[in-house]
Amino acid sequence: MLTANELRQKYLDFFKSKGHAIIPSASLIPENDPSTLFAGSGMQAMVPYLLGEKHPLGTRIADSQKCFRSQDIESVGDNRHTTFFEMLGNWSLGDYFKTEQIDWMFEFLTQELKLNPASLYISVFRGLPKKGIERDTEAAELWQKKFASVGLDAPIVDNAETNGLQGGKIFYYSEDQNWWSRSGVTDNMPIGEPGGPDSEIYWDFGAQLQIHENSEFKDQPCHPACDCGRFLEIGNNVFMQYTKTEKGFQPLPKKNIDFGGGLERLLAAVINTPDIFKTSAFFSIIEKIEKISNKTYAGNEKAFRIIADHLKAASMILGDEKGITPSNTGAGYVLRRLIRRAVRYGRLLKIKDVFTFKIAELVIEMYKNAYPEVKKNKDFIINQLVLEEEKFAKTIEEGLKEFNKWYQKPKIYWSEEDEEKQKEQEKNILQKLKTESPKIMPGFVAFRLFSTYGFPLELIIEEAKNRGLEVDIKNFNKEMEKHQELSRTASAGMFKGGLADTSEQTTKLHTAAHLMLAALRQVLGPDVYQKGSNITPERLRFDFSYGQKMTPEQIKQVENIVNEQITKNLPIISQEMPTNEAIKQGAMGIFGHKYGDKVKVYSIGDFSKEICGGPHVTNTGKLGRFKIIKEESSSAGVRRIKAILE
Repeated sequence: MLTANELRQKYLDFFKSKGHAIIPSASLIPENDPSTLFAGSGMQAMVPYLLGEKHPLGTRIADSQKCFRSQDIESVGDNRHTTFFEMLGNWSLGDYFKTEQIDWMFEFLTQELKLNPASLYISVFRGLPKKGIERDTEAAELWQKKFASVGLDAPIVDNAETNGLQGGKIFYYSEDQNWWSRSGVTDNMPIGEPGGPDSEIYWDFGAQLQIHENSEFKDQPCHPACDCGRFLEIGNNVFMQYTKTEKGFQPLPKKNIDFGGGLERLLAAVINTPDIFKTSAFFSIIEKIEKISNKTYAGNEKAFRIIADHLKAASMILGDEKGITPSNTGAGYVLRRLIRRAVRYGRLLKIKDVFTFKIAELVIEMYKNAYPEVKKNKDFIINQLVLEEEKFAKTIEEGLKEFNKWYQKPKIYWSEEDEEKQKEQEKNILQKLKTESPKIMPGFVAFRLFSTYGFPLELIIEEAKNRGLEVDIKNFNKEMEKHQELSRTASAGMFKGGLADTSEQTTKLHTAAHLMLAALRQVLGPDVYQKGSNITPERLRFDFSYGQKMTPEQIKQVENIVNEQITKNLPIISQEMPTNEAIKQGAMGIFGHKYGDKVKVYSIGDFSKEICGGPHVTNTGKLGRFKIIKEESSSAGVRRIKAILE
């Protein structure tokens, strides 16, 4: 079985032979990107160079990047999702382009990894003729020639989303599937941003995985980009060749290549298994879990996968040079969630002893050469895992005590308020629930154990099952929804728009912040985005993306632009519209913020347009004179301005 270390080295050696400089992985914790907690792609650390900055090692770069995607935590448990993964990458910074990239990628996959080209499928960009972006026939034909070189016919087809495979080998897809830019689809891209079509590579595990009697996909067309399980994306070639201008999309004078290939997925293709947890990236970890749980992987796949992935990810985060520890905020909260979720599933497998460090020891051994920092930080990794596991054990112990209090004397445990709540929930079973030997745990009791004592729902269900009980999940979820709604309401009331209150002076300063952002983008450039704000009646504090200290001249220029707009007495107009329409119109929003289907857009003449919840003055003439009193660093890549209205 090809090991992860062997595959990684094959890749780096291959691209080194093609003139690429090999660089080390960047940290899992981004240096200059406060919009995200972790490095989620191989491209993330390379963005400045893809946007035009010169790389000190030249125009051909390759690496293997540690990546972590917290958004995939709930998806872990199937046969292909992980939170931690390695992204093999190669870049051309204004050097080679499609011909060389497709040639080399086909060579690497079919000759170095010995993958059968008959099982490789390709997607390319359908094009947007109305926007001046051509269908990527060049990439499609280049791939077709590569397949022909090994004696394979490779038909190029379209509309696979509705018509299925159609005997094709190369498939055209829309921009949702085969377009890359920092801001997503073309409508979301600001003027000046580069982007381009991409070409994804899929591995076919065979038609036997496509359809089965109970599959949710049984009535849907199968094609490489569907989710039925037959195909797995193993790599993506981004061809950055356009820039967005006032006149539409124009070709870039210098074109870039950005390739990213998932190491774990490539391993799955090499041994032709749709289950990446059966590859060498996880094999020893799965064996260790079998040993300490005295259970087999077969029949317990979900629990094994969650434990294996989460403890690998936790070990790699702890092993990073940033020194992240489990906590209740930010990256530390994600780390705590990983560890505790792994422990929860360990409990479900009846693992009673402290075990997380045993998995970490395997992870450290696996990655010690590729990422030496994990070996260097071994003691820290082990200590933090044991400490967090022991803390969580105490939480579980307290939760069990409360569980038993309710179970032994439910009538005493319930208050009159609880009984009223239960009457509302389940009038017809109230008497049954009040007996000394309950058969159902009410939703509000389960929620109390969860919210007050931190007792995980999975363990509540397990403990209930051991006592012949059923947990009222329906009403547990209702309690959870109420709790979340209250939390959202409280947060909205306290922190709406970063405002301390809605007084007249705060409202004026909030409106001035809109003017200032537009002025900052004029003076410093279109890469300036809002990163946060805090506004009181006395002053506004505003964080924005910018990598260096502003000069006194730049500060004065921003002040002058804002005050010029104030003297123009510009009207401020509010409109409610669909989010997509707001973005299409060029409305600014907080980078990375999630909006609903509809938003409010505030326009200040033709000078500023932002998605915002308000409040604002009716015209700029009411603001007074704007003055910046301080400009300083907030965090890496983020500056902070404090300003007042005189």
